[in-house]
Amino acid sequence: MISQTNNIQIPVMADLAARNLYPEYLLWIGCAGSFDDRYKKVIRALIRILDHTGIDFAVLGPEESCTGDPARRAGNEMLFQMQAQSNIQILNNYKVKKIITACPHCYNTIKNEYPALGGRYEVIHHSEILKQIIEKNKSEMNLQSYSGKRITYHDSCYLGRSNNIYEEPRNILYALKAELKEMERNRADGLCCGAGGSQMFKDSEAGKQDINIERTKEALRTRADIIATACPFCLTMLSDGIKVIEKTEETQVLDIAELFEKAMNKSSKK
Repeated sequence: MISQTNNIQIPVMADLAARNLYPEYLLWIGCAGSFDDRYKKVIRALIRILDHTGIDFAVLGPEESCTGDPARRAGNEMLFQMQAQSNIQILNNYKVKKIITACPHCYNTIKNEYPALGGRYEVIHHSEILKQIIEKNKSEMNLQSYSGKRITYHDSCYLGRSNNIYEEPRNILYALKAELKEMERNRADGLCCGAGGSQMFKDSEAGKQDINIERTKEALRTRADIIATACPFCLTMLSDGIKVIEKTEETQVLDIAELFEKAMNKSSKK
């Protein structure tokens, strides 16, 4: 679990609660942000953005556990309910009202499935909070660093089809002055990366081609310099696709938080 990044001391809910302090937001790190070395970079970028823009947040630290999404998608309802109820008890004990998460799977589970078990929160995806930051600080920000760069955006199933969040990530790319090139299948018609429904954790089934390879080829047909994502599963699957097709020298796969932070840093140095 990340507790410090670039000399930023990240507040932990238990420490704040001991002083009767309760931040406006809980930042839900998620399993990928805690254990996957690649996705830790995304979470660190998001933390630096939140800290730089004065967002009042804290994390659960070692008290955070898996939301239970993979267990439920794989059919283990008992394990899901055990994990969910444990998380809800902790969140409610800390009087959590608003939750930011960079993972659409966590977003969907906490927002849409926890209420039935007594966990009712305002859940905000990081694309939404980044859009709010841009709107609030528009007069102070000059996010120009991606002018001339061709970027394509891959829609996450749990963000898009499940929760109708299509424009917020794109609005961030527009704010970065990027040339947005849509794939043939996008928004509600977008193709899954192949990792949802616990498919991330099992071997591929027999077929002509893995889904992530098919989706990566679609992305490459846009001739984009960067494939932008807003989900740890999608980031992993498309990064693997780029490696298999041997296009790592030509095309990067980056989360919108990484793109935003880089643009923010360049803007602040001007």
